[in-house]
Amino acid sequence: MSKIQEVNNKIIDFLIETIGSEAKVISINKNGDDWIGIAEVFEESNFIKAIGLNTNVKDRNLYEVKLDKTLEVVSFSRTEAAEL
Repeated sequence: MSKIQEVNNKIIDFLIETIGSEAKVISINKNGDDWIGIAEVFEESNFIKAIGLNTNVKDRNLYEVKLDKTLEVVSFSRTEAAEL
C-alpha cells in the first residue's frame, strides 16, 4: 500500500471514530514531513433538526486533518470551502 493510501485510510478511520460519520477524502498534500488532508462529510442538518422537519437533508462539511510523519493525527478542524 502506498503512503498516500495509508494517509487516506487514517483520515477516514479518524473521522469515523471522532465524528461518527462516513468521510470521503478529497485532497491530500505533503507539507514537509507532515500530511494535510481535506475530507468531505455529510452530517445531519442541525437547522432542519431544530425546526422539527423530518427529512434526510444533510449539511456538507469539510474537515482538515493534519498528520505527522508517523501518520499520527495531530490536529483536525472543520473548515469552509472558501478557505481551500
